[in-house]
Amino acid sequence: MSLTTEIETRLSNPPAMAVGSARPGTEPGYQLIRRNGAVTPFDPSKIAVALTKAFLAVEGSGAAASRRVHDIVADLTDQIVAALTRRVEAGRTFHIEDVQDQVELALMRSEHHKVARAYVLYREERARERARAANEAKATAVEPRLQMKDADGALVPLDEARLAAIIDEACAGLEGVAPEAILAETRRNLYDGISRDELALAPILAARTLVETEPDYAKVSARLLNDKLRREALSFVFGQAEEATQAEMAARYPSYFQAYVKAGIDHELLDPELAHFDLARLAGALRPERDLNFDYLGFQTLYDRYFLHVRGTRFELAQAFFMRVAMGVALREVDRDEKAIEFYNLLSSFRFMSSTPTLFNAGTRRSQLASCFLTTVSDDLDGIFKAIKDNALLAKYSGGLGNDWTPVRGLGAHIKGTNGESQGVVPFLKVANDTAIAVNQGGKRKGAVCAYLETWHVDIEEFLDLRKNTGDDRRRTHDMNTANWVPDLFMQRVEADGVWTLFSPDEVPDLHDLYGPAFREAYEAYEGKAARGEMHVFKQVRAVDLWRRMLTMLFETGHPWLTFKDPCNIRSPQGHVGVVHSSNLCTEITLNTSHDEVAVCNLGSVNLAAHVTADGLDREKLAATVKTAMRMLDNVIDINFYTIPEARRSNLRHRPVGLGLMGFQDALQTLRIPYGSDAAITFADESMEAISFHAIASSVDLAAERGRYSSFEGSLWSRGILPIDSVGLLAEARGVASEEGVFNRAATLDWEGLRQRVVTTGLRNSNTMAIAPTATISNICGVSQSIEPAYQNLFVKSNMSGDFTVVNAALVRDLKARGLWDEVMVSDLKYFDGSVGQIDRVPDDLKALYATAFEIDSAWLIEAAARRQKWIDQAQSLNLYIANPSGRKLDTLYRLAWQRGLKTTYYLRSRSATHVEKSTLKGTDGKLNAVSAVSAVLPSAAVAPAKAPIFVAEARSSGDATAGDVDLGNAWGKACAIDDPDCEACQ
Repeated sequence: MSLTTEIETRLSNPPAMAVGSARPGTEPGYQLIRRNGAVTPFDPSKIAVALTKAFLAVEGSGAAASRRVHDIVADLTDQIVAALTRRVEAGRTFHIEDVQDQVELALMRSEHHKVARAYVLYREERARERARAANEAKATAVEPRLQMKDADGALVPLDEARLAAIIDEACAGLEGVAPEAILAETRRNLYDGISRDELALAPILAARTLVETEPDYAKVSARLLNDKLRREALSFVFGQAEEATQAEMAARYPSYFQAYVKAGIDHELLDPELAHFDLARLAGALRPERDLNFDYLGFQTLYDRYFLHVRGTRFELAQAFFMRVAMGVALREVDRDEKAIEFYNLLSSFRFMSSTPTLFNAGTRRSQLASCFLTTVSDDLDGIFKAIKDNALLAKYSGGLGNDWTPVRGLGAHIKGTNGESQGVVPFLKVANDTAIAVNQGGKRKGAVCAYLETWHVDIEEFLDLRKNTGDDRRRTHDMNTANWVPDLFMQRVEADGVWTLFSPDEVPDLHDLYGPAFREAYEAYEGKAARGEMHVFKQVRAVDLWRRMLTMLFETGHPWLTFKDPCNIRSPQGHVGVVHSSNLCTEITLNTSHDEVAVCNLGSVNLAAHVTADGLDREKLAATVKTAMRMLDNVIDINFYTIPEARRSNLRHRPVGLGLMGFQDALQTLRIPYGSDAAITFADESMEAISFHAIASSVDLAAERGRYSSFEGSLWSRGILPIDSVGLLAEARGVASEEGVFNRAATLDWEGLRQRVVTTGLRNSNTMAIAPTATISNICGVSQSIEPAYQNLFVKSNMSGDFTVVNAALVRDLKARGLWDEVMVSDLKYFDGSVGQIDRVPDDLKALYATAFEIDSAWLIEAAARRQKWIDQAQSLNLYIANPSGRKLDTLYRLAWQRGLKTTYYLRSRSATHVEKSTLKGTDGKLNAVSAVSAVLPSAAVAPAKAPIFVAEARSSGDATAGDVDLGNAWGKACAIDDPDCEACQ
């Protein structure tokens, strides 16, 4: 028996005694569908036996070989079983082909190419043999009629006609998809007695397997999932088993919608106030055809995490979901029916999307709709533990948290009440970390918090180590995000190779609230006191050494992020009533905090891709979108459910909102502009200028209608200083003689006219713009997240809803237009991890247009962000990517971010361990060339876009060690993974 025959035989039949079984016995609850349709318990030991005999056949049966094979097989079997059980949906069944796919994949990933190569070739031959046998038997065989198990357990005939009709309907209007292929794959996974839930999942899973060959199969999968949802929701709200096709929903939606609202109120999920809307009018405004616009990743995410359910049974259809959110946001409107319809049309068309807390909670009994909360922690036990309790209350309803811990005294500082010494800030950070994990937002997503500490705090060195996996675990926070709050003076000391002094905040209490020249004056005065021996707790370090350590920890652990105190405060419109002490969880919010004010921000994002055509930016459409979006965000402030009084007080007083954007790279690709180009920087500038202009103008309109925010007088706004003007304030504070080449201040719109309106009428909102990561809402809309470049053009994305194959549909369209999209191209994309840069037959213009994140010099991202920053009154979540890293490159990159006036940066990105599955390539040359191992990071020569400009000089030499000499050792891969399902930015 050949080794490949052995694998197939062992997987299909009961095992003999396992030679190297790592997981003996059956896997509880899982079943295996054999090719003849029979269902048997899934037994992992069969995999172990088959693999053992296969390896021994190749490598011999000596004692040393046997021991080595035992270890290899144990590991491979665990990998295969884990992959199968992780991916399986409800029903807990695998097909024999699925198991063999995972065996093949595990062999290839582990680089056991001799075994894998023979196995691939053998499977193809066996498939041909089975096809021949099936054709010969087809003429005489009578296909048995399958039955399915109904909800009450009774067996009824399986309705194959409806199954075929639903698949045909899901494929309607989509080119390049084949209903026959989906139906054939679906039938392969059916068995007699299949449950209704398994039957509903079978075509979804069948369509998912084809996404890599044609992106529109993602839409087919979403439509098939919607059919499952329709049966679930209609049966629930009407109290009896019901189902409907997409075509039938135009007539069914009105009656369903009214029953849905009643059911939601009866089960105490929806606000009873929703019943007082004109439900018939709203139902008539629903657009069922918009159900067809989803991709699978977006729809599955909504199904898993957003749609309302009762004990796991979803009863909220997609258009009802959008209308529920719209109604929840329109509750305080005068004509709330009209506004609900306006808001619904904006959301359901994907022109704008509210943030996740708003989508989760709008229209419910606990309408906590705000995204971000920023707090300052007091330097006493009452204040510290109140802050931790506040974190729990704020996180419970989906809020992301940013905590300013700088006021807490440092290690060794005197405690007057006990005449003892402080243990510093770190032990309390450990408690905050564990609280964030304990309060997990009802299982919808992990609690998430970011701790900020200013760079002069005496505990800063321990703070840098918080995310390390070594050392005293009691002084580690493995789940909490951390960020450095860096004053300009520190960066200037780094550039001058100067000395930096660390203090305990109880001895320098005013530094916390100072910035710019005032901070420099006070800081230097405290240094003088330290030199005279008048300070008790302080430490002097070389600034460049601390900078080097900051970069090293950022690289090794992904934390702390680098955020800049002075740009955040000098350009803050609200400097007259407070100080920005930190940013938020995702580094885009820059609002004042104090002991009696917890800053709150309410977010939503414009889908830039929906406002761009090949002819350019549709400014009229964008203006209309921004106007409605700003009204929605302002409404959130009054409707919001506040869990602590400090948040309510702050939000109602200042009324900040954060309008952002997503789909930036999709827009660039529509315009045929490579991300790494001067044209992309120009588009970033012009598009953000338009959003900024209309956001500020809309807030003026709201002020005219509803009144200006209460702390307007004295703000930069009231003095006629708009974000584009505050760039000059930063240049002045830094003593920049010429702004040329440092801060670009070019403008194209009528800013003088708007400036006069702002001064005369006022604004409704103290802050208007912030660019959030949009990781989940961009998935819902099917566009690239935020301002990010594409990670890969073909990859497997992991999030809390599972693993999803993602293909760049725009690239596929371009390749089809040039006759280049075929199985070989799919194979090449897999081999090169979603990059077209090394595929010879892809033209250079497409290589530049579809360059991936690690093929674009991050200096381009910083320059584009700098152009946006001049228009934004808050900040932006800016991830940075670096291939072939070195300390000098990191030093140059982060100095550039500071020099260009960016307020914050976010994650430093590395390659993920999640790669494209390469085991199911069909029709290749049989050489496994599509499944060979590749390096974790593509060579820098992989793509040749326009050369990145040289923005700053190399890190200068300063004595015997420079910041550019950071020793990264073997740390590459420890920075933030690009596709981490537990990461807030990846959600």
